[in-house]
Order: sequence, then C-alpha cells, then structure tokens
Amino acid sequence: MKKNKNFLSGLIVLLLTMTIISCNTPSEKHVELENAQTQLEENINMYKTVWNKVINERQIDLINGDSFDENITGITKPENIVGIENFKAYYNSYLNGFSDGKITFINVFGQGDDIVKQWNFKGTHDGDFFGNPATDKKVDVSGSTIVKMKDGKILSEENYMDNLDFYTQLGLM
Repeated sequence: MKKNKNFLSGLIVLLLTMTIISCNTPSEKHVELENAQTQLEENINMYKTVWNKVINERQIDLINGDSFDENITGITKPENIVGIENFKAYYNSYLNGFSDGKITFINVFGQGDDIVKQWNFKGTHDGDFFGNPATDKKVDVSGSTIVKMKDGKILSEENYMDNLDFYTQLGLM
C-alpha cells in the first residue's frame, strides 16, 4: 500500500511538473503574435518619433532611407507623391508655409503593418505654401492618416482632413 501511495504521489508530481512546464512554454502561435505586437510597437514608436522631429523640430532631412521606404508614396489627388525626394519636398512646403507649425498626435494605433494616426496641426501661414503667399492666418485642423509599413519603414501614407475648412482658415476659400 505504501509503495502504491509513493508511486501515485510521484506520478502526480510528474504530471503537475509536466503541466507547469507546458504552460510556461509558449506555443508557436503565441510567439508569432508576441513578435507581431513587438514589431507594431516598434513601428508606432519610430513613426511618432520621426514625424515629431520632422514637423515639430523642423528636421526635414529625417525623411530619408533610414525610416522611409525608397518608394514612399503619399497617396493624393490628382496624383501620388512617389519617392523620398518628392515626399520630402511636399512636406518641406508645410515647413516653409508654417514656420511655427506643430503636430500633435491624438491617437496612434495599428495592426500588422497598418497604422492609423489621428492628429492635429496648428500654425501660422507665414511663408510660401504650395505657391500661396503668406496670409498670416492661423490654422487649427485635425485629421487622420492611414499608414502602411514595410520592413520597419514607412511605405505609404494617405491623409484625410477637411480641406475646405483648412483653406477657409487660410482665407483662400
């Protein structure tokens, strides 16, 4: 009887140990999901850091191959802005047109290689902005941006905002 109790006690300890070990070993799917979440968090962190420095700290040269895919595409009408130099020139118009321009991130979230950014932009139109001379009017606009990442770099962006409100605030509508 004592041998049976010892055997059963040993068997229970062995089963419990195996259960604990198997519970502490993440499944392949769990590891995959953790890696995807880590990559998403790194993408969001890099994205926010780069755009904060480009707009708020006026570091336009950070639009480069370190953070942007060489085929970065700004999805716009009537045609897209393609390539790092064209993308940089596009955003340089904002820096030139609004020397005090500031972007605030309201919310940034995502899934996989897709990021959504809700933002607010404020500034004074005190310089040339896409051929429009300074109006010295203040703007305060909010919008959203759909972002596609590729290999940890920004691949494309599509901005959504109320352009009528923006140009009305500038006194151009």
